[in-house]
Amino acid sequence: MNLPFDIAKRYIFSKKSTNAINVISGISVFGIAIGTAVMILLFSVFNGLEDLLTGFFNTYNPDVKVVPFTGKTFSQDSIDIAQLEKIEGVEFISKTLEEVAFFEYDNDQTFGIIKGVDENFVKVNRIDTIIREGEFRLKLNGNNMAVVGAGVRRKLSLNIDDFLTSLNIYSAKRKKVGPTSKPFKKVSINPSGVFAAYQEDLDNRYVFTSLDFTQKLLSLPNKLSALEIRIKEDANLKNTIAEIKRVVGDRFEIKDRFKQEETYFNVLNMEKWLGFALISFAMVLVAFNMVGALWVIVLDKRKDIAILKSMGAENHQIRNIFLNNGLLLTLLGLILGIILSIVLYVIHQKWGIVTMPPGSIIDIYPASMRFPDFIVVSIVVVLIGLLASWGPARRASKIQAIFQEG
Repeated sequence: MNLPFDIAKRYIFSKKSTNAINVISGISVFGIAIGTAVMILLFSVFNGLEDLLTGFFNTYNPDVKVVPFTGKTFSQDSIDIAQLEKIEGVEFISKTLEEVAFFEYDNDQTFGIIKGVDENFVKVNRIDTIIREGEFRLKLNGNNMAVVGAGVRRKLSLNIDDFLTSLNIYSAKRKKVGPTSKPFKKVSINPSGVFAAYQEDLDNRYVFTSLDFTQKLLSLPNKLSALEIRIKEDANLKNTIAEIKRVVGDRFEIKDRFKQEETYFNVLNMEKWLGFALISFAMVLVAFNMVGALWVIVLDKRKDIAILKSMGAENHQIRNIFLNNGLLLTLLGLILGIILSIVLYVIHQKWGIVTMPPGSIIDIYPASMRFPDFIVVSIVVVLIGLLASWGPARRASKIQAIFQEG
């Protein structure tokens, strides 16, 4: 039998001598419930944004990317690609090379990035699913073709159906040139398709061509910028990355999907935890309502405390009664807050409480509930509740008994 808990439960649910105690207790529970729901929903919104960004990045970014720690390119022979292909979790490997270039079409010009890819590129990612015009084709009847981003196409007023007008690509020559020589190397190519990846940086800058075409244009034979790797669905990502690192050595960095877009996700996580900290601070202010409720209960139960002490109750037992009292109020608010957050989440997912403007790529604001968030919020709320209960509980333990022995 836990006497302090049983007494605390009676103090919470039994009739009080004054209705003000019930009102103050109800307000404190309501405040904790609202704060709990807001924290859980905040996590859900940021989780939804993270899932949305991950979905966008997944259409272009590979599962794993191998890049050099120093420099922009590396020799293809510096990595045993055949050994990488033998790793159990590796499904496809694509060799890529990219560099800044200048593009010209008819009378329009823009800077961007030319990226040469091999035939495995479409197997490593899902870029073929975001083609909006034409097709993802880099070779046609022995001729090189280009696939351009929607932003590049817009800047150049490019028409992929006009086979008579070529896309001119300029790249700086790597060797010293004479005073009368042109510092740029120029090649012409016909566009075959337009992609739109919902990533402004990608759409506005990238033009895809074949790897051999890009190596020739940049005068970088046998050079690569990265190896892009697709991992089998049933493979252990962590173990596979460890095997890849063992093969490529310490000169290369292994980037998973998170590391490839680390800046975006770091900013998102920073905003999420900053928001959580601000709401937690607001919860501390809300907890003052519970402090007030417990103080009033302590004053209301002074005679009971004195009698309990006269019957032999020790200070720590009296203190535990009111700590349990605060804990029960906190748990009641926590449970109501969790229920409220789940109800609002389900309503939003089915009917859309917060909708997006017309023309957006999604209809309702993204949200995703995750079990670990409930654990984090519950721990924080319970700690706030216990801290708020400590002062009144300590004061209650100092109330004197009705009579003293001797």
